[in-house]
Formats: sequence, structure tokens, C-alpha cells
Amino acid sequence: MADVPASHAEPVDEGGDLLLWILVWSELVTFGILFAAFLVVSLFQPAEFAAAKLQLSTRIAGFNTIVLLASSWTAALAVHAVSNRRLQQVYLAATAVLGFGFVAVKLAEYAAEIPAAGDAAFGSFFELYFLITGFHLAHVAFLALVLLLIAWRPRQSNVVMATTIWHVVDLIWLVMFPLLYLG
Repeated sequence: MADVPASHAEPVDEGGDLLLWILVWSELVTFGILFAAFLVVSLFQPAEFAAAKLQLSTRIAGFNTIVLLASSWTAALAVHAVSNRRLQQVYLAATAVLGFGFVAVKLAEYAAEIPAAGDAAFGSFFELYFLITGFHLAHVAFLALVLLLIAWRPRQSNVVMATTIWHVVDLIWLVMFPLLYLG
């Protein structure tokens, strides 16, 4: 296999952008601290947390998990569609639309959960639940807006950065779903 001369080689994005990785790790650490707090408080209030989880809809959360997994797939397709700008824009927009769909479903879920949130029988569960899921929801909504802006004029470095963060937020949900809804 012949080597391609350096002047003809495409620049390779190895994902080494320091700012991106600082952002990724700060997100993982922040949510890790929130998850640890949830677990610690659940040790002190096991009955309250078990009762509160019965107030949540695993069916709605499961549907939202599928929505986020689909959005990760379209985000990955956007990165790989570098040679077709129009297709890349479609994939980025589809990812954003799925993100907004997640937000809409989550807000509808919140509407059903708010009445239970004031019940002292559930201990600190709902305070932590709304803090963790609300912080995640804000990330999804903000990143969906960012993806729409990038879709308007995609540059591969921006596409890679935004979709990488998108995947991190999806990964966080994949940890959050069983932690908050199951068990």
C-alpha cells in the first residue's frame, strides 16, 4: 500500500482537542457527584426512595431512552457524512429534533410527577430526582439548539465536538435511567 503524500492527505481529527476533553470529563465528574449523592441519600432513606420510584413511569423513561439512542445514531451518522454536506445537515437536524422530542416527553413526565414531589413520605428522592434529571434535561435542550446552529453551516470540527458531547449526555442518561427508575 503506497503512502499518500502529506500534501494530499486529509487532516485527521483524532479527538485530541483539549477543551473538548476537559468538557467531557467535567460533565462526567459533575454527574458522577450527583449520582453518588443520590446513592448516599438512598442508603439513609431506603423505604422512601423505594416508594418514590413507584411514582415514576419506567415506560415513559424507557421510551425516552430509545429516543436518545436513536439521536446518538443520527449524531454518529452526521460525523461520518463529512463528504455530503446536505446529508450531514439532515442528520444534525434529526439529532436535534430527537433531542427536542426527549425534552417534550420529559416535561410531560414531570407534569405527572410534580404532585408526588411535595409528599414527605418520599424523603429527599424528588429533590434529587428533579435536580439530576433537570440538569440533564438542560444539557439536552441546549445541545439540541447547538446542533441546529451547527447544521446551518457545518464544519467538521464543530460537528465532531458537538456530537461527542451529545454522546456523553446520552451515556449519562444510560447510567441515570437504571439508577433513578429501576431497582
